[in-house]
Amino acid sequence: MGRMNQSANPLRGFSGRLPFIGGQKPRVSVIELFGAIGGAGPGRRGLSLSRVESAIDAAFKPAKLAAVALAINSPGGSPVQSRLIHDAIRRRAEKKKTPVFAFIEDVGASGGYMLALAGDEIYADASSIVGSIGVIAASFGFQEAIARLGVERRVYTAGESKSQLDPFRPEDPKDIERLRHILGDIHEEFIDLVKQRRGERLKPAAETFSGAFWTADPALAQGLIDGKAHLADFMKARFGENVKVKRITPDRGSLLRRLAGGETSAGRMVAGVDAEALIGVLEERALWSRYGL
Repeated sequence: MGRMNQSANPLRGFSGRLPFIGGQKPRVSVIELFGAIGGAGPGRRGLSLSRVESAIDAAFKPAKLAAVALAINSPGGSPVQSRLIHDAIRRRAEKKKTPVFAFIEDVGASGGYMLALAGDEIYADASSIVGSIGVIAASFGFQEAIARLGVERRVYTAGESKSQLDPFRPEDPKDIERLRHILGDIHEEFIDLVKQRRGERLKPAAETFSGAFWTADPALAQGLIDGKAHLADFMKARFGENVKVKRITPDRGSLLRRLAGGETSAGRMVAGVDAEALIGVLEERALWSRYGL
């Protein structure tokens, strides 16, 4: 990948005076935001506010802090958890008046890009995947499968829409239209956040908000990022060779513990493996595979 590209402009907005010069070394906290974004229930051990909030607090805790950096490698996931994490970072940054820099590694797409928007400036590697500003819902239809098996499913509800989008029933056009409206609302919220955070730097093209994704150069041309840079090189260029960088990693649990049900007693065990955790791992793998990873 090489050294930092000159387009990173590490002195962008720099006042000409390095902080803490002649005294304490400049200090930068790095929050690692790696993996799919989702709830923390059984089989869903991705990034969520409950999992990363303590790491965010620790990152902003030092009294003399030059900056906070976000190391992001995420294919997205839950729009709600993405926004909650984004807002938590922005609240602390504004309270402490601390600049935040986001660095996209392999992927910062969909909810992963929303996390990057918490940065005042966003940088990526030349080959990083950036964007996917859209919303998706996916499921399966099993009504014909259970009919072939001779299974009769009985569902009783109070409320005519309670069983909408049931995967064991044929699709209802009214349910699909309602879902499209919900996805549209979430998409508009995402677009509004991009416009708010990127401001005049944003130069949208026809596909910017279509759910498409790009490498760094096209993303830079659209104003989705501020340049190409690697975290360590950037921080030395911005704050000096003596900058002290401390990484903070939220605890996600090991893959083995997740598959073995070591983090939950609610999982359904099959041959010693937590079936719900296995499904969660497969769902996460599917998210990554959308970006060729």
